Amino acid sequence: QVQLVESGGGLVQAGGSLRLSCAASGSIFRINAMGWYRQAPGKQRELVAVITSGGTTDFIDSVKGRFTLSRDNAKNTVYLQMNSLKPEDTAVYYCNVRHTRRALGPEFNYWGQGTQVTVSS
Repeated sequence: QVQLVESGGGLVQAGGSLRLSCAASGSIFRINAMGWYRQAPGKQRELVAVITSGGTTDFIDSVKGRFTLSRDNAKNTVYLQMNSLKPEDTAVYYCNVRHTRRALGPEFNYWGQGTQVTVSS
C-alpha cells in the first residue's frame, strides 16, 4: 500500500500564492511520475502538472508561467507552487503518483484524498 499526504490548500485572493505538497510513503520501489490534477464543480478532472523520475515537467497551458513543480526524491515529495492565482484555478487538487513496488514490476497509480483551493476575486 501507498499513503499520500497532501497539504497546503486553502483560500486566497486573486493574485495570491499557495504551495501544495504531497508526500508518498509505503511500498514504493520506484516513483515513475508524480503530479497534480484538479477538478472544479461540474467539470472533469484535468492534469495540472506532472514531473517524471528524470525531472521532466509538463503543465497544462492555463498554468504555464504561474505554477512550478518540484520534487524531493529523498522524501518522495512533490511541491506545486502556485502563483498569480486566478478564480478559475478554484478546484479540488489531487495528488497522483505512478510507481512500482519492485524492479520490473507493474506500475500502480495512487490518488490523494484531495485538497481544496479556492481563489476569490
